[in-house]
Amino acid sequence: MAEEEKQEGVAADSQEKQKTASKRAHRSQKVGVVASDKMQKTVVVRVDRLVRHMKYRRYVRRTSQFMAHDELGATVGDKVRIVETRPLSARKRWRVIEIVQKAAK
Repeated sequence: MAEEEKQEGVAADSQEKQKTASKRAHRSQKVGVVASDKMQKTVVVRVDRLVRHMKYRRYVRRTSQFMAHDELGATVGDKVRIVETRPLSARKRWRVIEIVQKAAK
């Protein structure tokens, strides 16, 4: 009887976790190249994207730079995946979750 109550409690806990996980919005991810690593635990990630020009109908490369928290130790030239997170400082709202490809040296 005690074991059944424990199992029911575990099942209820897992259902609560699923509910809270479903309430949280999907966090956007981006893949970019580390442009600067001169700060402590922070890297600047350059993300390129192709946008079609309205008038000329050609694709133009647009770049954005994001400051990301880095616990993994990424260096300049590394290809990294960043994920959106809570504000960590005045300009830092992203976190490095994996190093996709190390820079060739």
